[in-house]
Amino acid sequence: MSELPNCPQCDGEFTYEDGPLLVCPTCGHEWSQPDEAASTENDETRDANGNVLQTGDTVVVIKDLKFRGGVVKGGTKVKNIRIVEGDHDIDCKIDGIGAMALKSEFVKKA
Repeated sequence: MSELPNCPQCDGEFTYEDGPLLVCPTCGHEWSQPDEAASTENDETRDANGNVLQTGDTVVVIKDLKFRGGVVKGGTKVKNIRIVEGDHDIDCKIDGIGAMALKSEFVKKA
């Protein structure tokens, strides 16, 4: 028998399945069960074209990106990127600007 997780809201242990949802009878909270295949797919960082990015890749910025200190022009090549967790999932150094965090949706693999 499959071990069901505790309720994420009240930590109740008497959860049960109701179709595609998990339900907590204690507080009435309903949530979907995390799909293991989807979680492994989400671990990959993809560029604007859907190509998988890895640490050490070279990418090209696809549009002008404004920030406090200026602008990163579209077409700027960025070498030796580092993939990190978070909203801005690429750490890099850009010549003439310095260290910067980019979102993968604004770059394409070179």
